[in-house]
Amino acid sequence: PAKLEVRFEEEDKIFKAVYHAIKDTMLKGNSENIAIYNNSTQAAEKEKKELITHLNRIEGQINGIKKMITENRYCDDVLIQLSAVNSSVKSLANKLIEKHLNGCVVREIENGNTEIIADVINLIKRFQ
Repeated sequence: PAKLEVRFEEEDKIFKAVYHAIKDTMLKGNSENIAIYNNSTQAAEKEKKELITHLNRIEGQINGIKKMITENRYCDDVLIQLSAVNSSVKSLANKLIEKHLNGCVVREIENGNTEIIADVINLIKRFQ
């Protein structure tokens, strides 16, 4: 595995956590098990299909909420459904972040681009 050395401020807990997670992943060699990283078309297509299915489910939930509003349904019921959509979107975002960390980010670090860690930190901050 590539050698990873990055300096950071101790108080930046997010940076430290991401740094150690990526370093551990590299040391364990987990990046070679990532389908997209290995350009396995069949596995990548399966992952893409799963993401699209998840998006379709979210779209269906949103269409249901539109219908509820059109039908003047009780606000609590609409808000409960909005909460469900919010959870679905967060779940999808978490899946994508995981794939990004285990595939794209690890590959960039193995190629010597440790600046990618700052990008990951900014990305994670957007989801807090």
